[in-house]
Amino acid sequence: MSIAIRQARPADAAAITEIYNVGIAERSATFETEPRSVDQILARIDQADRFPLIVAEDTATSAVIGWAGVSEYRPRPCYAGIGEFSIYLASGARGKGIGTQLLNALIQTAGEHGFWKLLSRVFLFNTASRGLCRACGFREVGIYEKHAMLDGQWLDVVIVERLL
Repeated sequence: MSIAIRQARPADAAAITEIYNVGIAERSATFETEPRSVDQILARIDQADRFPLIVAEDTATSAVIGWAGVSEYRPRPCYAGIGEFSIYLASGARGKGIGTQLLNALIQTAGEHGFWKLLSRVFLFNTASRGLCRACGFREVGIYEKHAMLDGQWLDVVIVERLL
């Protein structure tokens, strides 16, 4: 599969929303439980000048098959160069190296936007995401125990970071 990675556009909002909502429903990558709306994703795209949001597009079909973005880590000015990242792929795009291309592109884009560090929290059992992060130069720096409940169960997360 040949892909192009580019900045998200408003026309991508429905596809991004669908991919994100599958991730929420699968309960393997986020504590979020409420599906996102297209309007919420459009608002995020509108902030791309500060917080990049990129997509992977299948060049044969022009379909968005994945997205990755940076969001605010903390509101204090001293943390302005630290971004929290998310990455989600459509089910059929997983395991094909697309996540590596997308996350590496996000790292590059985040640096161009003035970020000096990216971080995230990953469920301990999400071995695919942990492997992706390692492959893209992230290190695991610790575990938050009982970080939050998901469907009535306490879950631990591992903190990953990469200096840019």
